[in-house]
Amino acid sequence: VQLQASGGGLVQAGGSLRVSCQASGRAFNKYLMAWFRQAPGKGRQFVGQISWNGGHTFYEDFVKGRFSISRDNAKSTVYLQMNSLKPEDTAVYYCAAREDRGGGYYRYVNDYEYWGQGTQVTVSS
Repeated sequence: VQLQASGGGLVQAGGSLRVSCQASGRAFNKYLMAWFRQAPGKGRQFVGQISWNGGHTFYEDFVKGRFSISRDNAKSTVYLQMNSLKPEDTAVYYCAAREDRGGGYYRYVNDYEYWGQGTQVTVSS
């Protein structure tokens, strides 16, 4: 599966932004999808994941209550809605995919087989 992230940009602190990840290729509904982010000079950090049918989501503690992940399998797209943004949320945001074999939490880069190219999100103070 090929992944293309989009929708990044510049937003003021406290604002909102939604980034998208469009998939093409193999059946999108086979895949568990995740979002990671990478700030300058830091490693790639797990943000959250969503199961193949959207029925289960899991988030890293630092985004709980502010970010939400959803998906539209008919459009082969996964979304990351980001609210109450902070300057420390500034990063390149990546979507990732792995086959959903049912259950589990996958918080590490090596857990995922496919990656999008990333989209820059910058939050100004």
